[in-house]
Amino acid sequence: MSEQSETKLSPTAHKRLSEELTELTTKGRIDVARTIEAARALGDLSENGDYHAAKDHQGKMETRIRQLQHILKNATIVDEPAAGGAVTIGSVVSLRYEGDDDVERFLIGSIEEKHPDLTVISDSSPLGKALEGHNVGEVVEYEVPSGAKLKVEIVEVGGL
Repeated sequence: MSEQSETKLSPTAHKRLSEELTELTTKGRIDVARTIEAARALGDLSENGDYHAAKDHQGKMETRIRQLQHILKNATIVDEPAAGGAVTIGSVVSLRYEGDDDVERFLIGSIEEKHPDLTVISDSSPLGKALEGHNVGEVVEYEVPSGAKLKVEIVEVGGL
């Protein structure tokens, strides 16, 4: 029996993953098939590094295709968060840890919610769970895996 795991995605991340899946299942598969065929033409497959590298690449690509298919099949698309609203998936949150003057910015969401300028905090992580539904000015306490408790102040909540 397999466990169904729901992934919550912003519309932007869902679109990006759908485009990646399309790219891999069309152009990606064609390109890797051509590479394998060219490597086969080089001769003895048992000692053919190009062939083995191409087959390894094909395996990794097919794994990513299955992963994307699973994510998209089980994805729930969430609304883009409102600036200044409560912390939700897709929020960009500025936090100040207790005892620290520095403010750090994070994107709350699935690991697939990639952004070049922000670290992603999973919505299922202790910090992600603790922040959800809270607003600017609130101090949130959460427990890290080691058992220590940390406090963060929500300085700003916005979207991408």
